[in-house]
Amino acid sequence: MSHILVVEDSEDLRYIIKSILKKAGHQVSEACDGSEVSQCLAGDPIDLVITDILMPEQEGIQTIVQIRRSNPEIKIIGMSGGGKGGAEHYLEMAREFGAHATMLKPFKKAQLLELVDSLLGASV
Repeated sequence: MSHILVVEDSEDLRYIIKSILKKAGHQVSEACDGSEVSQCLAGDPIDLVITDILMPEQEGIQTIVQIRRSNPEIKIIGMSGGGKGGAEHYLEMAREFGAHATMLKPFKKAQLLELVDSLLGASV
């Protein structure tokens, strides 16, 4: 199966996403913000990164740009639930900076799995 990196500052949401993906048969790694992504990418090859946009140390847009530069083959899903500019604004920015897809939080399990399957179906 595919190896997915989940980058999310909410420990509870990170756990939920990880559980959903593992039950679907994926190998899952996790990071609590974008500052941990380089270390994660140095390990086993990653097929997909799911990243929150608004995080403390290194936010998601910077993380997306970093991944696009160093590992352009990795698929990226950006997700957001709000912020001062509104979630749609951040999701649009994520697409502009290289996310292959975006997801509004909160989301349903089926939405997550459908998006993951659609992105990985062509690459793995």
